[in-house]
This record gives sequence, C-alpha cells and structure tokens, in this order.
Amino acid sequence: MSDATSDRPAGPSLIDPATAAATPAHGGHGHGSGNVAKLALGAVGVVFGDIGTSPIYAFRETFVGPHPLAIDELHILGVVSLIFWSMTMVVSIQYVSVLMRADNKGQGGSLALVALISGSIKKSSYGGLIVMLGVFATALFYGDSMITPAVSVLSAVEGLTVVQSNLQPFVLPIALILLIGLFLLQKSGTAKVGALFAPVMVLYFSTLALLGVYHLVQLPHVLVALNPWYAIQFFMTDKVLGFLALGSVVLAVTGAEALYSDMGHFGRGPMRLSWFGFVMPCLLINYFGQAAMILGLDDASAAEAMENPFFNLAPDHWRLPLVILATCATFIASQAVISGAFSITHQAMQLGFIPRLSTRHTSEHEVGQIYIPFVNWALMTGVITLVFVFQNSSNLASAYGIAVTGAMLIDTCLMAVLLIVLWRWKLWLAIPVIVAAFVVDGTYFAANATKIPDGGWFPLLIGGVAFTLLTTWNKGRKLMRDRMTEAALPLNVFAKSAHGSAARVPGTAIFMASSNIGVPSALLHNIKHNKVLHERVVVLTIEVQDVPYVEPTDRYEVIELGQGFYRMTLRYGFMEETDVPHALAHAPMCGGPFEMMKTSFFLSRQTLLPSEKPGMAIWREKLFAWMMRNAASAMEFFRLPTNRVVELGSQLEI
Repeated sequence: MSDATSDRPAGPSLIDPATAAATPAHGGHGHGSGNVAKLALGAVGVVFGDIGTSPIYAFRETFVGPHPLAIDELHILGVVSLIFWSMTMVVSIQYVSVLMRADNKGQGGSLALVALISGSIKKSSYGGLIVMLGVFATALFYGDSMITPAVSVLSAVEGLTVVQSNLQPFVLPIALILLIGLFLLQKSGTAKVGALFAPVMVLYFSTLALLGVYHLVQLPHVLVALNPWYAIQFFMTDKVLGFLALGSVVLAVTGAEALYSDMGHFGRGPMRLSWFGFVMPCLLINYFGQAAMILGLDDASAAEAMENPFFNLAPDHWRLPLVILATCATFIASQAVISGAFSITHQAMQLGFIPRLSTRHTSEHEVGQIYIPFVNWALMTGVITLVFVFQNSSNLASAYGIAVTGAMLIDTCLMAVLLIVLWRWKLWLAIPVIVAAFVVDGTYFAANATKIPDGGWFPLLIGGVAFTLLTTWNKGRKLMRDRMTEAALPLNVFAKSAHGSAARVPGTAIFMASSNIGVPSALLHNIKHNKVLHERVVVLTIEVQDVPYVEPTDRYEVIELGQGFYRMTLRYGFMEETDVPHALAHAPMCGGPFEMMKTSFFLSRQTLLPSEKPGMAIWREKLFAWMMRNAASAMEFFRLPTNRVVELGSQLEI
C-alpha cells in the first residue's frame, strides 16, 4: 500500500509486492471470448512482429556482419539449416511447447513465471536467487526494447538503397522521423491504429512466403538444409567461424520471449495455431527463399545481392512497395515492444521493484492499453541515441542479441526449476530437456558475448542500470517497512487508548498503511497534532498477490477493532489496477457505506535520514531517496479524490 512516497504493501511471497498499477481491475485475461481463429489472427498482428521482421536482416548479417562468411553452398546451406533448427528448438519447443504451459492464471513472461515459482520455493535457500534472475531478465528487456525499434525500422528504411542507391543520405533522417513519430503516438493510444495491425502483418507474412516460394521453385535443392547434417558440416569445416556465426543466426529467433510474455492477451491455443499454422512456415519459406536466390546467382551477383538479400527477393518494380510494407511491419513490431515495456514496468511496479510512475489509460475497453510517460521518453532517448551512434542496421546488429540471449538463458534456468520443483517431472525426462535448452541457449549467449566490444555493451549497460534501480528500490522499501515495524504499536491497543483521549468528529478517515501490522505514522501524527479522531477510522492496506488477477470474493478482508476502528485489506493481482474509491464503493459493510464527500484520506510522506548502521551502501541510500522523491503522487496513483487527501510528513532512519 502506500503513503505519499510511499510504503509498499506487504505480501506473501519472495517478490516484494508493490502498489497498484495500470490495468483495469475488472478486466479478464484477454482471451475469454471470441473464437480461436479470431484470436489467432489478432496474435499475428500484435505478438509476432519482432520475430517476423528478423528476415530483413538476420540472414544477411551472418554473411556480411562482424565475422563474414564465404558466400558458397556449404555456408549458405549451413546457415539456413541453423536458422531452421534454432527456430525449432528455441521457439517451437522451448517457448511455444514447454514454457507456454507455465501460465500464471493465463499470464506469461519472466516476472509472471517467477511469481508462479516463488510460492513453491520461497522458503528454500535459492529462492532469492530465482527472484533476482527474473529481475535481471526484466532489466535486460529494457535494453532490448531500445535496440529492437532502432534496428528493425532502420533495416527496413535501408531497403530504399536497393530501390535506388542515391537515396542513402535520406535513410537516417527518414528512420529518425518514423521513430520519433512512433513515440509521439503512444500518448494517444494505439487502439484505433491497432485495428490495422493484423491485416498489415498478415499481408506482410504472406508476402514473405510468396517471395520465398518464387525462388524456391527455381532451386528446390536448398530444402536439403532441413537435414541438420548441413549445420553440423558447417561447424566441422569452420569451427571458429561457425561458433561466431551463431551470434548472427540468433537474430532469427529474437522475439521468442515476447511470445511467452504476450500469452495472456490471446491464450496459448490461438498463439500456437498462429505460430505453427502461419508465422513459422512463412518465415522459414522466406529464409530458404533467400538462400535459394543467392545460390542461383554467380559469385559477383551473389556478393552484391547479399548486401540486402531480403529486398533483392522482389523484382525491381516491386521493391519500393516491399520497402513500404516492411517499414509498416517494423513500425508495428516496434509498437509491440514499446507496449511490452509499459506492461513489464506495470508488473514490476506491482511486484515492488519500481516506484510509482504516472500511468495513463489510453482505452476504456482494452485491458493493458496503458501509457507510462517516463518509460516512453526514456526509450525514445535511448533509441535516438542508438541510431546516431551506430548509423546503420549492421552496426546495430552487433549490439543486438546479447540481451535477448541473456533473457533466454535466464528463462531456461527458471524452466529448470519449473520442471523439477513445480511440475515434478521425472528426472529421466526433465534432465535431457533442460540440458538441451542450456546447451542451445548457452551457446548462443556465448557467441553473442563476442559482440560486447562492438556494441553489445550497450544493452548490458542499460540492463545493469535498470537492475541496480530495481533492486535498490526493492531493498529500500523492505528496509523502510522493517524500521517502521520495529516501533509499531498494535492497532487494537491504540484504538482503546485513543478513544478517550481525542475528540471524535463526523465523517470517515482512511489511513493508508504499508503493512497490516501496527499503526500508520499518519494516524499517530494526526492525533498528536490535531487531537481529533473521526467517527470511523479505517486503516487500509493493499496487498499485491503473486497472481495476475484476484477473484472478487477474495478482494476484501475487514476486521472490526471496536471504538469505530477498522482494519481493511484489499488484495489485487499484479496485472490489476488499484482504484481505491472503486473498491470502497463495492466494499462489504465496514460500519456503513463509504461516501467520498464525507471521507478523508491520510497519507504519510517519509523523509529519509542516514543511520549509524545503514542497511544499504550510502550511494544506494541516496539513490533510493532520489527515487522516492520522484515517485508519482500516491493520490494520482490510487485515484483518490483530489480534494479529500491530507499528507502528513515524518522522518525515518534506514
């Protein structure tokens, strides 16, 4: 729950629950209505943009990237075989087939998975490590969400140079205008534009398949690369280059984590249908088509075409429409990543790792349609900086992948705990699956680690900063609650002693408390300075559970303490919004209904003081204090009526 800076709710899990966030409290899981085909179509428009735009640059980067390969049959068939088996093992098996079964009441993603697991392991010695892994995966996502819009939009606009080489000077300005426009669009919401996402992406994926088929029928021999022997042969011939090539091959599966994170919007069934029935075949046909096109050219033409094989798939007169279509697809993919950043920030706020941030709803009907200004402008700054620093998509591709593969490796760690501890698979079945996942994801991560000097440091830097902020806030809130609990006076004792020592005035006073233990500081300061008590005094605590949604029957807990005192607990899931007035309007009897014009809300604002035995390093205490000062107003965050709020300050040592 909160005071003005404010106290986080106490909760039952290793993950420290936070205050409210930004999705309608009465929203569903997002896939309770509509038929499977309609949901599958919607998933194509929203979920698969990141992985869907990879053909624009992934195949190219394996040959012209930092570690170029010879453009011959051995390497072309080896690379396309690697792409096929990577997509099969990482996306189809690990994420779509296994991890999508690990839903937290319909929700997916690293934080949802950690919340799911934490209930089973919170008393174990490695429980804290699992939580930190999930937090680090979240931190890496912010680096990824900066690189994805930059590399995808820039690579699409670079297609103009295939149409006409003298357009090169216009690539950077056009990409920047599109990216800035994308971030400016966020504040007005994407509900209207979103209606166009699915048709555009269906057209885009269909175009991928058609272009691939056009070249495959001319050289169907390339399909022999479905045999993993061609990938093995590639490694046997060029051991070092084969390993380094994985750093570019992995670009073909970037976006796999997004499939899992977005599961709550569409459900695993429709998303599996979209992936296996449409998206994956279209992607593979296009990759094999690019390979067939290059193999069908002479050496000089192949080298020229490899500079941008995706756009060279199309005949001359279709290249400009393809550039426009690809740019639209990358725009949609970038939108999905930005929306994902808003969503994951919302979850992190709920789970106590990020301070309150101003959050706006951009749709009255769509669950999850939110806008967080701070995150939007921070991402825009990062994206523009990336474009100016790296200049082209090939340079950006060197920075791409390390955050994605890092998150994948963490998901594999979480999957291992899930299979053995939560699902209790037989070891003879679980160990081969886990080992295979670790080998694949670990190899990809190691290959991408070689990119760190060439730009891979950027997402790691962003991830490190984000991880420091997230863990500092979480640790600071825990220290604050511990300090406040140490001197806490039992509320029932206080109610009896205060009843006769202060005048009672009409109305209701609601004191927001971070814990359901003790008396909130705002209540103590009110009676100390004002020497009055309202006829009804409610100490209100908000707890955020390790589930995305809480059933309405489990929302309220009310304890009557006598003398007009009540302790109320409101429980929410980490995907829900805490709308206190709405909850009070539907609250069970707590001495009568709540009338907002006769109710006052009292919040505490803490000023931190250094202590002789600090719980954190001094620099982290200062960072935590800065985060507290810049947190969004509790009044706005909890949707409290603006003219019914009183803030009382206090000092606290941590």
